[in-house]
Amino acid sequence: MTCSAAGMLPYKLIYFNMRGRAELSRYILACAEIPFQDDRVEWKDWPSLKPSFPLQQLPVLEVEGVELNQSLAIARFFAKEAGLAGNSRLEEAQADALVESLNDFTLLIPWREEDQALKKQKIDELFDCYMPKLLSFLEKHLRDRDWLVGNAMTWADLYWHVCFTTCSVLRPGFASQSPGLSALIDRVGSIPQLARWIQGRPASEF
Repeated sequence: MTCSAAGMLPYKLIYFNMRGRAELSRYILACAEIPFQDDRVEWKDWPSLKPSFPLQQLPVLEVEGVELNQSLAIARFFAKEAGLAGNSRLEEAQADALVESLNDFTLLIPWREEDQALKKQKIDELFDCYMPKLLSFLEKHLRDRDWLVGNAMTWADLYWHVCFTTCSVLRPGFASQSPGLSALIDRVGSIPQLARWIQGRPASEF
């Protein structure tokens, strides 16, 4: 839900007008059908707004008069609110570990590299050297189950979909040799609430 249609909603999620590091939280909120204010900052406005945010970074969640920063902390908060954190303390830890493993890869992507040739070289190295190990780990972890953790969807499954979407822009077909993970993408993407969010969200490359 955009800010123009939000009214007085309990959660205000502030991020740039892109998927990026807020999309996992948006996925969780969409799946659980939790209303929220999707406040998107335009790049031209960011320099003047930047000093007002914790650590001068986004995303930031405003809830009950509190500002919460750090994308995974925000997403974990929503995962627990939505019942998508895991069905036991061990499952919660497993989901956390998988999310962190996926996040480790996204942090290695050289988003701010201005030399395009060097940027391409670094991305190729990531997908040629690191990604195969990550895919092998995830595929073995999934085995023949429907979901990455236990017998129900968690935020780890949603983050795999988020990361898959981004990585497919950088390296189309990168997971084509991972049948279980590819099936998981289809399974997550077929969730009606999430499919509606994906269909209606603002278009962006990343």
